[in-house]
Amino acid sequence: MPKGEPNKNTVRVDRYQKKAGYKVKSFKLKGDLAERFAEACDKAGVSQAAKISELMEKFISDVEQGQ
Repeated sequence: MPKGEPNKNTVRVDRYQKKAGYKVKSFKLKGDLAERFAEACDKAGVSQAAKISELMEKFISDVEQGQ
């Protein structure tokens, strides 16, 4: 649950994300890499979250297939 006094929409979004199984992950990247990635995503017209998810799925698949 959000801290403080969240509005009704914040509570609703938080409840949906928990129900849908969303998890917050954070990690540090070099600034240049993060900026270039953001620019590439904008240029390609995809969200950063969608592209990271795609890359993660491919990596998991490769590892599970022993490659």
